[in-house]
Amino acid sequence: MGEKVQGRLLIIGGAEDRQGECRILGEFVALAGGPEARLVVIAAASREGPALGREYSLLFRELGARAVDTIYVESRQEANVARLVKVLARASGVFFTGGDQLRLTSLLGGTLVEREVRKAYEGGAIIAGTSAGASAMSDTMIVEGPSDDPPQRCTLKMAPGFRLLREVVVDQHFAQRGRLGRLLSVVAQNPYILGLGIDEDTAVVVEPRGWFRVIGSCTVTVIDGRSIQLSNVSETAPDAP
Repeated sequence: MGEKVQGRLLIIGGAEDRQGECRILGEFVALAGGPEARLVVIAAASREGPALGREYSLLFRELGARAVDTIYVESRQEANVARLVKVLARASGVFFTGGDQLRLTSLLGGTLVEREVRKAYEGGAIIAGTSAGASAMSDTMIVEGPSDDPPQRCTLKMAPGFRLLREVVVDQHFAQRGRLGRLLSVVAQNPYILGLGIDEDTAVVVEPRGWFRVIGSCTVTVIDGRSIQLSNVSETAPDAP
């Protein structure tokens, strides 16, 4: 499920606890080194990024991390600034906030920031993301699609993610927004992948060898497309459910 890397992934389904026990965010800080952690919050997925960056930075400090930097960019040019490379080169943990996953990947994909995040992951850092930040980690990324309604090919939009997690697609806010149908549709169209549906306040910790464990208050749904024996996806009309 993953390449040979030294780091871990922490993939959060969104709406993680930030006021109580903070188990998921506390796990991130602990895996990044606890008091010695050097964290970077990347808040590029939303125009509210500066406020989100400050909120998470303060919270991570309250959870014990002493060194926390924030990166917010509004253009690809800003994501290629050498100063940011130096910030990420020191990181033992990188955290992607929520927002719009397509905004995140279109701003950072192929830039120095993305390259340094990948290098950090391969070198042993933990890379975390919540909501949109979670979706962007996978090979195939869900950009848009109805939740409760029966999915249609014409309304389901996908794009490449950061490919930190190969042959996997992630959907977040899973049970809370009724997204089983759309994840089934994505896997039917991409049967070589695993579909991970992660509930709110729930996370998957992906270890370097590729196996994962679940933490948080709800569940993770796994859909394995590799066992599909018969498919009529190519024969259905784009607007058919």
